[in-house]
Parts: sequence; structure tokens; C-alpha cells
Amino acid sequence: MNLTVSKQKFIDTWGALGSEWGINKSVAQVQALLLVSDDPLSTDTIMEALTISRGNANMSLRQLLDYGIIYKKVIAGDRKEYFVAEKDIWKWALKIALMRKQKEIDPALSVLTELEAETKKDKSAEGKALHQTIHDIQTFTDQLSTLVERVATSTRGELLLKLLKLIA
Repeated sequence: MNLTVSKQKFIDTWGALGSEWGINKSVAQVQALLLVSDDPLSTDTIMEALTISRGNANMSLRQLLDYGIIYKKVIAGDRKEYFVAEKDIWKWALKIALMRKQKEIDPALSVLTELEAETKKDKSAEGKALHQTIHDIQTFTDQLSTLVERVATSTRGELLLKLLKLIA
């Protein structure tokens, strides 16, 4: 398999995987294209390589910039914007994990904490059962939130040690 075919297969697979994780396919494909590119790419080059519209390319680039997993690159003498991917998988994976925690886990935890306090007052059998269910989910979600926070703020060495302690 030649390099061009391998790169395209990676881009297609990363796009499909992104869709499975709830990330727009184009966003994942733009990241994949930048990951496998040695040189900074312009919006026009990205549009052409992925056969996507300018609007789709700009929206995907903006989202990846907001995640902090791609960067703008200035090329002297050229007025176009160029982009490069964060190539360190640990850095971008941890940024994505922290961002998803903030967007998904934190709001759910807030509601669960509120519901846990509200359901504690009901002393009926059904109320106690509901309270216990919500309490268990809230406790699990809180532990997951803490884990994501600790992992996202760890250095690689600290993270490896923590993971080894978990499995040992």
C-alpha cells in the first residue's frame, strides 16, 4: 500500500471514528489530514483534499482551534492562514478529554447533585429507591469527573504511574 493510500485510509477511518464519538465527521477528518501532513495546510488545500465546502472547512478548523488541538501557522510572505495539528497524542487527547468533561460530565453532575439533595427528603420506599439510584449515579459521575480532571492535569510520567497503580 502506498503512502497516499495509507494516509487516505487513516483520514477516512478517523472521520468514521469521530462520528461514532459524536464528533462531526469533517472535524475529525480535518484533524486527521493535519496529523498526517508534514507541512502546514491552508483552508484551500484542506477543502480540496477532503472535498468539503469552505464553510465546512472553516467551521471544522474553528472547532479544532477551540479545542486547542490545531494551531495557526504564519508563513512569511503569504497572506493565507495555515494550520498544523498538535502531533503529541497525549496533549491533544487530554485536551479533548477535559473539554468533553466540561461540556458533558459537569452539567450532568450538577443536575445529579441537585436531584440527590431533593430526593433525600422523600422517605417512601419508592423515594428511597430513587434517591439511592441517583446517589449511586452521582457518586460514579463525580469519581469519573475527578479521574478525568486528574488525568488531564497530569504529566505523562505521573499519568503512567497512576495508571500502573490502578492496574497493579
